[in-house]
Amino acid sequence: MDTKRIFETVDMINHENLDLRTITMGISLLDCIDQDSDVACQKIYDKITTKAAHLVEVGQAIEAEFGIPIANKRITVTPIALIAGASGDADYVKYALTLERAAEAVGVDLIGGFSALVQKGMTPADETLINSIPAALQATTRVCASVNVGSTRTGINFDAVKKMGEIVVELEGRDPLLNGRLVVFCNAVEDNPFMAGGFHGVGEADTVINVGVSGPGVVLNAVKQVPNEPLDVVAETIKQTAFKVTRMGQLVGTEASNRLGVDLGIVDLSLAPTPSEGDSVANILEAIGLETVGTHGTTAALAMLNDAVKKGGIMACSHVGGLSGAFIPESEDAGMIRAAEQGTLTFDKLEAMTAVCSVGLDMIAIPGDTPATTISAMIADEAAIGMINNKTTAVRVIPVPGKTVGEDIEFGGLFGRAPIMAVHPESSAQMINRGGRLPAPVHSFKN
Repeated sequence: MDTKRIFETVDMINHENLDLRTITMGISLLDCIDQDSDVACQKIYDKITTKAAHLVEVGQAIEAEFGIPIANKRITVTPIALIAGASGDADYVKYALTLERAAEAVGVDLIGGFSALVQKGMTPADETLINSIPAALQATTRVCASVNVGSTRTGINFDAVKKMGEIVVELEGRDPLLNGRLVVFCNAVEDNPFMAGGFHGVGEADTVINVGVSGPGVVLNAVKQVPNEPLDVVAETIKQTAFKVTRMGQLVGTEASNRLGVDLGIVDLSLAPTPSEGDSVANILEAIGLETVGTHGTTAALAMLNDAVKKGGIMACSHVGGLSGAFIPESEDAGMIRAAEQGTLTFDKLEAMTAVCSVGLDMIAIPGDTPATTISAMIADEAAIGMINNKTTAVRVIPVPGKTVGEDIEFGGLFGRAPIMAVHPESSAQMINRGGRLPAPVHSFKN
């Protein structure tokens, strides 16, 4: 690795909001399964606190040594539905509290993996975990939950889609901000270092380090250097910038894995915006030539950006994975917030953009009286986009009690604030209530 190129990014760190968004340790809990849930939880706590004992310490040492800010230190674990099923417990809140205690003990910001994979059907353990999500998230502050309801290979589980709309509404009744720690996926990946959707897949090694790099401000500055060039030149500029940023992530990931004595998993190069000025994916799209994000041409510009970022990452590192691409959260991106307030960026346009971004409908605030079946229909639409396009899509929506279009909600921190977006009032209940399974597309047959 050419460290000279890496240190060319110093100016990006100092002036363009470049940071390493997260180093995430993935830990397998398959060896913690036990019919006695108390025994299983003790095994889980012991393994996490042993494997991740020095994670935060190593992250801080790398920050100091290389001058690279690492915003978050996180953990992902094997989907808890796979671990807790042997116990026969009526709910899995005990497991969530164990994850919370372990995360607090080692000092990480978040821990992901209170999860179930139900793309083709639900086991009793899956149903128990899903039903436990509201109480589990209310009882914790660092635990994140996710449910995968569909895939290109299997189709979409509409029974799970319906249930997840109901879970979102139940969380709203407890505390709307809890929905910020729940993601519903199609084609979920096993090596995602970002939250709230991260979990440690069963195909992963026992313990790995995954790195999530971000840098919308860096890409924005690069695009501004080619204001009148053709789009292929803009794409090449983005690709070269992504290359440098990914190299930085590979350096940190390699250092962390060596110091912790675990495998390096992947480097995820995702343009994850923050509310900070200049750290916006929307601003990049506008620098490409849009008056305001959300106008005609937005989807095309985002497709180019996403593809160029992936190409730059793959060229830089042999272990690029996760979600790598551009995130388009409504609440965390100052440019997206502004466009939503102006009415240029609508829910439907965001949905169209998810066909070419790295994930899906993310951190979108909607009216508090939105029915559960409408939320389920949003999940179904996103899952269909992911299934047909063979890509990861996800939904993280925040219904806000007592608020409607024209108002907003303040999340604070990296989550920023979100204007309440309009949703269609017409009902989708009859379709959602049919349940069953939406068959996989014809191109799923690849054997």
